[in-house]
Amino acid sequence: MNSMVNKNSPTPWDLDAEAIVVKIRWFGVLIGYFLVNSTDMSGERRLLLNAILAIGVAYTLLDTYFSWKKKVFLAEYPLFIAAMESLFIGMLCYYEEGLSSTFRYYYFLSILCCALRYSWKVTAICFTFHCISYGALFFLLNDNSQSKIFISLTMIIMGWLAWASTSLTSLLRKTSSSLEVLNAELLKNQSELEARIAERSKQLQEAQAQVLQQEKMAAFGLLAAGIAHEVGNPLTSISSMVQILQKKELDDYTREKLDLMSGQLTRIRDTLREVMDFSRPANLERKKIKPLPVIEEAMNIAKYYKRTRGKVILQPVPQNLPTIDAIHDQLVQVILNLILNAIDAAGTGGIIEVELVVIENNICFQISDNGPGVAPSDVPKLFLPFFTTKKHGTGLGLFVSRKIVEEHGGALRFFPKSEGGSLFSASIPFTNLKNLTETTKVPHE
Repeated sequence: MNSMVNKNSPTPWDLDAEAIVVKIRWFGVLIGYFLVNSTDMSGERRLLLNAILAIGVAYTLLDTYFSWKKKVFLAEYPLFIAAMESLFIGMLCYYEEGLSSTFRYYYFLSILCCALRYSWKVTAICFTFHCISYGALFFLLNDNSQSKIFISLTMIIMGWLAWASTSLTSLLRKTSSSLEVLNAELLKNQSELEARIAERSKQLQEAQAQVLQQEKMAAFGLLAAGIAHEVGNPLTSISSMVQILQKKELDDYTREKLDLMSGQLTRIRDTLREVMDFSRPANLERKKIKPLPVIEEAMNIAKYYKRTRGKVILQPVPQNLPTIDAIHDQLVQVILNLILNAIDAAGTGGIIEVELVVIENNICFQISDNGPGVAPSDVPKLFLPFFTTKKHGTGLGLFVSRKIVEEHGGALRFFPKSEGGSLFSASIPFTNLKNLTETTKVPHE
């Protein structure tokens, strides 16, 4: 019923209205005590009126307590409250001055309180109860000193107050509801705006991270190309001299040393070729590639890492692995970054295992180490841009690697190893299942 207030979940309007009603009630009882104790009347009547007002104080205290608890006292019994207030006010008027008692204005306050808390129907019934109460005084007191016009006018004013107060509170309720809807829409729009700003900020941060990584790789490429050029020219001259000397008649000792020099020069030339291949402008053409050459190229570059202190082991590779649609250079960058991270994590004497496995419809490049592992508090931040646990790290390697893998339709995941250390698995999907002889494997956990 619309006239009832849900005592279990009062609305903001109900609580605000209750706070006003509590103030009106306190005003009424305090004024009542002042009137009773400041006017001339017999001690018996004063004692009786004070006792009746004490009932009002007790009720007001309960109302105040429930209001502090964000509840509405006797919210489910508005008609009972209206009937009790009619009786209460009638008794005050009866024992004070009858029909002309100042306490008759309490009828007005009661109607106002009822209109604030309940619907117009309850207010109308409350007005009816008050008219019956006031009419009963006329018959009980048989007071002919007050004209019927005076009595009728009092009831008319009560009726007008009931109509005016319900109309006003109805308007205020509608306004409050409209404001609540507008406020909800405003909060929704604010939340959407904050989400968009957060998303744009994240995209901007990621774009900035990718640009920095690209600039770093470009700078490395230029440096590597410059070094290769400067070393390559004198290396060619030395190699030519060695070849000329090898054509002459030499003793066995000298020829052996020249052959040794030639082998070392070839090794230097192969190293320069690998560096030049890695530093050349990336080929962004996506094509079918074999997974093993990606691993081999990344390992060949990683062996020149100046902080290599552990042993990098390539586990046996399944035969007839399917090809994947990918960008070769980007995958080499991902695997190289994972291997270098594992080298740093494992430390001196560490073991880094590189493995190719098949998991469902994915080729998984798995790089694991036997280092101390990743702190649980750092796991959620591993792939965030600019997060790093290294003293001189940029915090972009894992972030860019994950972006590359995701652009290939795959996923880069971290798994803590039960025996200690970490495992990173970069999975790239494939569709060619022909000639697959190796059974499916799962990542270490």
